[in-house]
Amino acid sequence: MIRRLLLSAAAVLLSACSTPELPSPSLSGTGGLGVVIERASGQVAVVDRLSATRLATVSGLGDLSHASVVFDPTERYAYVFGRDGGLTKVDLLRRVIDRRVMQSGNSIGGAISEDGTLIAVANYTPGGVKVFDAATLDLLADIPATEIGDGKRSKVVGLEDAPGNRFVFSLYDTGETWIADFSADRHAPRLTRFTGIGTQPYDALVTEDGRWYIAGLFGEDGLAKLDLWHPERGVTRILDGYGKGQQPLPVYKMPHLEGWAVAGSLAFLPAIGRHEVLVIDTASWKQVAAIPVYGQPVFAMARPGGRQVWVNFALPDNGTVQVIDTESLTVTDTLTPGPGVLHMEFSPRGDRVWLSVRDQDLLRVYDTDTRREVATLPADKPSGIFFTPRAHRIGL
Repeated sequence: MIRRLLLSAAAVLLSACSTPELPSPSLSGTGGLGVVIERASGQVAVVDRLSATRLATVSGLGDLSHASVVFDPTERYAYVFGRDGGLTKVDLLRRVIDRRVMQSGNSIGGAISEDGTLIAVANYTPGGVKVFDAATLDLLADIPATEIGDGKRSKVVGLEDAPGNRFVFSLYDTGETWIADFSADRHAPRLTRFTGIGTQPYDALVTEDGRWYIAGLFGEDGLAKLDLWHPERGVTRILDGYGKGQQPLPVYKMPHLEGWAVAGSLAFLPAIGRHEVLVIDTASWKQVAAIPVYGQPVFAMARPGGRQVWVNFALPDNGTVQVIDTESLTVTDTLTPGPGVLHMEFSPRGDRVWLSVRDQDLLRVYDTDTRREVATLPADKPSGIFFTPRAHRIGL
């Protein structure tokens, strides 16, 4: 009798141990989340790209007139870089501000390190780069830029992450590119400086393989290229004709270099002051084609897989988006989502693209195969759209 009772009790205990625990209703994944900048109201919308829904609004982020976002490796935290020098860490699961610091008077974006432990911010005022602990937002390093007189320092632009826990950035006023290597000491980086790279670098990108850092030049035609695999080779000039060129149109908005699209061995970049997207052979870094488009391009962004490049435009044509076929190098579709299309963001596998339509206070979601609109979401003067899979890509 006692033996039967013991066996019965053991069976009950074994059954209890083998029954899977039901998940808590409050638990959710992060891979489908994203952040949309609502620039006019100093807030961000937390969205679910899988269901095309708006989940929450997080306010109190300051001046977001030129804001950007990076994500930590877990995809739980978004770091929002405000124009007023604010650095805000947003918890996407709790949908609240986790931490916030005012680290300068005027900043222009930032980056997260390869290991996800460092957050770097590029500053106009005072000119330089500040680096923070990603968990606490405690200041770890302050890198002042080159002095330009009257107690001022050069503005810093084009801050990008690079392999090896490095940050790369350029100095607008002094024509320099610096590498800050934090691999050995997170408080005292090893700095490598390259001078004379060109007049007034204004923006930059790091290619997705982490090898090339390329800075655009506002003060002259051409681009400055640095090989991050072999920095000892120095900065070289490429595409000397890239820029305003002869008989330029008025430039309504400088294109973003982070909007370069790479498909196979070709790169697609917006021309400055011309209604063209330029096609570059990345083996030789020479132009091989120019594709006529509707207006002055701002972003030329590749659909994941590289089959298409989607392009938006500056005023007065910012209500139009065009789709370029990367095989024929021709425009195959022209869409009119509405006035003020400021940004585009693809789903990781490229089946959807989200567009921010500022002047209609809307986000529009398109099927990239059919080019049909599949959803709309309300948003207050939306600009940048950022999805959490960016956490796992270099240069974003």
